[in-house]
Amino acid sequence: MTETVVSTSKRQPAAAALPEERGAAPAPPRARTSGSRLRALDGLRLVAALMVAAYHYGGRGGDVTRAWGSSPAKQFPTLHSWFAYGCLGVQVFFVISGFVICMSGWGRPLRSFFASRAARLLPAYWAAVVIVTAVFALPAVAYKAVSPSDALVNLTMLQQPLGVDRVLGVCWTLWAEIRFYALFALCIVLPGANRRRVILFCAGWTLAAAIAHGAQEPLLDIVLMPEYAPFFIGGVGLYLVHRDRRDAYAWGIVAVSWLIGQHYAVRDLYHPTAVHAFSHRSAYVIILIVTLGFLAVAAIALGLLDWANWRWLTVAGALTYPFYLVHEHLGWVVIHALHHGMHIPAYGTFLLTVAAMLLLAWLLNRFVEERLTPRLRAVLSKPLP
Repeated sequence: MTETVVSTSKRQPAAAALPEERGAAPAPPRARTSGSRLRALDGLRLVAALMVAAYHYGGRGGDVTRAWGSSPAKQFPTLHSWFAYGCLGVQVFFVISGFVICMSGWGRPLRSFFASRAARLLPAYWAAVVIVTAVFALPAVAYKAVSPSDALVNLTMLQQPLGVDRVLGVCWTLWAEIRFYALFALCIVLPGANRRRVILFCAGWTLAAAIAHGAQEPLLDIVLMPEYAPFFIGGVGLYLVHRDRRDAYAWGIVAVSWLIGQHYAVRDLYHPTAVHAFSHRSAYVIILIVTLGFLAVAAIALGLLDWANWRWLTVAGALTYPFYLVHEHLGWVVIHALHHGMHIPAYGTFLLTVAAMLLLAWLLNRFVEERLTPRLRAVLSKPLP
């Protein structure tokens, strides 16, 4: 959900990978060109973000009920059960992240990788934390703001492991992303990316995550993330497919990741029909959505969606991260203002709220990310004295 999608390599024939099989140093990264941008991946990221927004606005109970004044099930009697599947957009995000992080980290030194990730994540995140904290502190807003101390800790992105109240409800996914970045940086970027090393990383992480699940050891769960690892690993495997569609090991990584990933998605998100349940999530639909997520990234990896090369998809990709950060909590405030203050019907309120959050995302991208990201990247890229 946080990546800049730029393809750094063409698909290579199998013979081109032989030097890497022998452990040779990776070839210098190819020059990036605007024509190689995978714009379809940008569009898929926005689709995943809109899925999550649909879940937060109409597919769950809890705090959003206060915004609507009643359960979203009453506001959207037909669609609320479908909106409830929007939470699976997170799993799609993780597959995309695995693909893009492997792509952007291939051939890049550790300092450059760290600078790129930090500069991409932090400016919009800091702005979102400040804005949401300020809005929730207003007397007219019914939602409780976190304490000043907790708000400051949120600026570090480490509030989740520290047990601090979150300013942004979605930031738990960033904690998963950060752990993935750390694992990938230590195991792949630091020693230098090559096909053999990436395959061993995927195989080793898959096995270690399974062991961690069986051991029920909290420390291993935190580091190895058994429930999310298959999606990141599947995305990494799909990048190997992008480099060489005939790579049997890459396809094996993708297949095993899909098999394990759908299991965790069903385990965590399925719930049966019940009198007091908000909605019923079918195991078959969960499996279908996870499968479609993998297939969509696979189609992009294989070049089947290269025709989707419209420039507006690049804009969509740029808006996805700031939209994802601000849409949940600020969206509830907008919903309450439109639905109760202006008496706009539920479906109109839903669409206007999404539009308002996209506009705010554009403002954050234009006036925060475009100005601060290159400067922060330049500062962090400087060698240490």
